Amino acid sequence: MFYAITGIDHPNSLANRVAARPAHVARLSALKEEGRLKLAGPFPAIDAEDPGEAGFSGSLIIAEFESLEAAKAWADADPYVAGGVYKEVTVRPFRVTLP
Repeated sequence: MFYAITGIDHPNSLANRVAARPAHVARLSALKEEGRLKLAGPFPAIDAEDPGEAGFSGSLIIAEFESLEAAKAWADADPYVAGGVYKEVTVRPFRVTLP
């Protein structure tokens, strides 16, 4: 089943995000290689493709896991959690309808 993982950033965490990004992207790439990643990306803090110094307000990941517990464990181990980027993470079941 798919799960939506939403991370909400701490204020002013852009430097932490930049530092933890390579490890974060490596984990996402592993999900992609396994055919389990539906989509992933950040929420710009302002209405711009590249928010620059405004940074990001969080991220959304939709990926396939064997259970809600497995999805939560994966999310809890994210480098953005350990690196002080995310102040809150939620994981919810997600049903792909379109496209």
